[in-house]
Amino acid sequence: MYKWVSNLLIGLSVAAANIASADPYTLPLQLNYGMIKKAVVSQLFKGEGGSAEVWHDKHNCSFLKLFNPQISGINGQIRLINDVQAQFGTGFGGQCIPVLAWEGALETFQQPTVSADRNVLSLPVTKANAYDRQGRQLTIDKLQDLLRKVAEPKLASVKLDLNESRDDMARTLMNYLPPENEAEVKQILSTLRFDNAEANDNGVKVAVSFDAPIKKSAPKPEAPLTAAEQQQWQSLWKEWDGFFTNTINQAASEAQSPELRTTLTAILAESRSAFDAGLKSQPTKGGDPVRLFFTETWEKLTPHLHTLAKELPEAESLRYLTFIAATDVIYQLETIGAPFGLEITSDGLRRLARLIIKNNQHTDNRM
Repeated sequence: MYKWVSNLLIGLSVAAANIASADPYTLPLQLNYGMIKKAVVSQLFKGEGGSAEVWHDKHNCSFLKLFNPQISGINGQIRLINDVQAQFGTGFGGQCIPVLAWEGALETFQQPTVSADRNVLSLPVTKANAYDRQGRQLTIDKLQDLLRKVAEPKLASVKLDLNESRDDMARTLMNYLPPENEAEVKQILSTLRFDNAEANDNGVKVAVSFDAPIKKSAPKPEAPLTAAEQQQWQSLWKEWDGFFTNTINQAASEAQSPELRTTLTAILAESRSAFDAGLKSQPTKGGDPVRLFFTETWEKLTPHLHTLAKELPEAESLRYLTFIAATDVIYQLETIGAPFGLEITSDGLRRLARLIIKNNQHTDNRM
């Protein structure tokens, strides 16, 4: 889950050059339940067969395991259902003698909660129910007590901690920014915080706040790429173009949707034309080709990506949900007038292209 935070800040920090004064800013982000499940699985379900072993004795004769987490939303809370396998036993003569074995389901209701310092998003349990395979309420006191003491705290321990990810975010961002902006980037990251979180039918809506420049810096013209720079850029773009083409084919295959392949292939072709025009010449009377491509394409692309994410397994859908969340932020900023100086324009693309070319040359020289 850290990745979506890092990605959205790439857009917010591109033009953070002179932060003399700043003002709090908040963006609402929707975390799909597929993304929440990915966090639960990655943090807890690390055992054999994708299990979460929440308790065992020193002989592994008694244990409590969770399997197959299913997550949804109900009445403003997260509803998590896990299959449960429990055993109580005793060691005798070097062997394990089972005394009680039980299988059923544990249902927990969890409330997304922001910590007092606004750096941690957690999921404390507000209510829990256990059922056997026939759907009857659990009546075994010893097992109920074990579920309450060990299983519920484990499920409630899932969290997103901004303090653990700020350094990783900074390193990621600096791959896209000039080195002289590093101090300003870290300053923005140090103010990042959660202001609110609430569950709904589709996921968890999180308010992410940060301090950023109050006024938009004046756009600066950037000269079109020279012939030599265009040649270097085309070499880099050829590699990315091949990667995007393969990704499109894979996505369409996974979703079993020829329509999706057609749409994404058309968008990739439009990007080639828009970027080529933006890098080579000044905007025409018809408008900036890069800005027009971004604003028009994102409205067309978003519903397809949401559909694709819902159809894929959780591990795969996370890639698309992360991209959607990050790009939605950039799109919202452009819609309200780019208050952070973020330029999705031909000038902005040229600056980014020159930075990428420069970084690529440095990488080649080190090899």
